[in-house]
Amino acid sequence: MGVVPIPDGVPSTSLPAPAATAPARPSSAGPGGRDRPGAPKAVDKDTTAGILFGIGAYGLWGLLPLYFFVLQPAGAVEIVANRVVWSLLFCALLITVTRAWPALVAAFRNRAVFGSLAVAALLIAVNWLTYTYGVTTNQAVETSLGYFINPLVSVLLGVLVLKERLRPLQWAAVGIGFVAVGVLTYSYGKLPWIALTLAFSFGLYGFVKNRVGSRVDAVTSLSVETMVLAPFAAATMVYLGVAGAATLTTEGPGHFWLLLASGVITAVPLLFFGASARRLPMTTIGLLQYFAPVLQFLVALLVFREAMTVERWIGFGVVWLALLVLTVDMLRNARRNSAARKAALRTAA
Repeated sequence: MGVVPIPDGVPSTSLPAPAATAPARPSSAGPGGRDRPGAPKAVDKDTTAGILFGIGAYGLWGLLPLYFFVLQPAGAVEIVANRVVWSLLFCALLITVTRAWPALVAAFRNRAVFGSLAVAALLIAVNWLTYTYGVTTNQAVETSLGYFINPLVSVLLGVLVLKERLRPLQWAAVGIGFVAVGVLTYSYGKLPWIALTLAFSFGLYGFVKNRVGSRVDAVTSLSVETMVLAPFAAATMVYLGVAGAATLTTEGPGHFWLLLASGVITAVPLLFFGASARRLPMTTIGLLQYFAPVLQFLVALLVFREAMTVERWIGFGVVWLALLVLTVDMLRNARRNSAARKAALRTAA
């Protein structure tokens, strides 16, 4: 699959190809190219840094519900509107510091790139609104479910949109995922629409970003998307202020600065992720991605004290089984590809 699902608005297409992600590791070989017996393997600092950056990114995304919780009484619409506006200002600062304005101008001038990013902006707006609504209405467990099933949705989109052929274990994982949705629908007494909206909106977002991933970097991409959404977000902030429903300036200086910090809180994990993706193979990124929904799930249970019935535990268990099958397939395929590359190198030598 070319799409690795990333929570909360991060382009999956910034992931490098597996063969080009890690630099050559220092060798412990002695003279003549032979490994010295008992010589310790050199630590790959890039890999260590990549894992730490990845944990930082997914850890921050996983703890995001706590941030929305302390923003009460702000509602989902106000939080997302502020997030867009202040993210745009933070991105403008980043672009100025990194002198990346030419890249931003080029993205606007390229109709194909701008059109794709505009569609991506609408999809991520739906994702952000749904996610924030779920957290602020005591449904954080279901929001975590959305990101648990996101890998299954990405596989399904590969079949429906990209006409990919799935391996047997991938088919098994998708089938188990359908069973899980059925069990959870029975448990909730309704279709888990928050989870499904999150999974499909972000799956489609990843697909759209996949079309332009090689032509625009992460910060430029986020900047264009927030520029597309900023007029609507600013108008929403004005409307809420006129209607007396805004909390930005009515809940004290602490609340004011917390809302303004949404720009930093949006951009920093993105930068961490970009630093991680440049250093790690896709397989490792694919494993790290589960860190975020696990944290969201734990926050929902341990901090927000959301209820989990027996039926919901069963439904989540079936989802986790599907993810286990998908992960096993991913690792087997990565090992097979690695062996094939090594064999090709030996043949070429």
